[in-house]
Amino acid sequence: MFEIDIFDVLTRTVVAIIVGGLIGTERARHGRAAGMRTHILVCLGAALTAMTGVFVNEVYCSGDVMRISAQVISGIGFLGAGMIILKNGNVITGLTTAAGMWTTAVIGIALGYGFYEGALIVAAFYLISVILFAKLERSKRTTELVYIEIDDMRRTNDILAEIESRIPVRHSVSVVPPKSESKGNLGINITIKKAFKFDIKLFLDIEGVVFAIEE
Repeated sequence: MFEIDIFDVLTRTVVAIIVGGLIGTERARHGRAAGMRTHILVCLGAALTAMTGVFVNEVYCSGDVMRISAQVISGIGFLGAGMIILKNGNVITGLTTAAGMWTTAVIGIALGYGFYEGALIVAAFYLISVILFAKLERSKRTTELVYIEIDDMRRTNDILAEIESRIPVRHSVSVVPPKSESKGNLGINITIKKAFKFDIKLFLDIEGVVFAIEE
């Protein structure tokens, strides 16, 4: 069970890249800072810690194969904590991404040990949870969060006025750094009462708006 060769290393590494990429792509689609590359790196790093534990035990015939991996479980929490943000209106965001990062690390550990069944089943259910259950959560929310990014800071006031003119209910607006990190861009967070039924396309035809996403 604990023997590992180059084929095992390649197989577990490739599967870690695929699984981490799938999870990260879903997060990136929602404009999260931790996207495909971040999740791939976390899954790869976790897988390598598991394989390293197996290797050390196999070569030196000593040591606990779980010891290194155990540190990943707690250590990844520091990375996840940096993704949890308190936004305008005391709205906390980033919890799903932080939990997903932790789950990705655990999946990577399982892949590193060659526990493909458990890793792939959990990965599948993770994707089902964040994609399907997100719609259920959104239907029960009392507010809608929208992120808009513009590419012309000189027209910020005009764009903000146009955006606000299209929201007939109570809302709040805050200017934030751009998620795309593109030079010259500016991010705008909008908190809208759920009573207002809107289409995200409502903001996309405003001149200067690069993209708009629901959070």
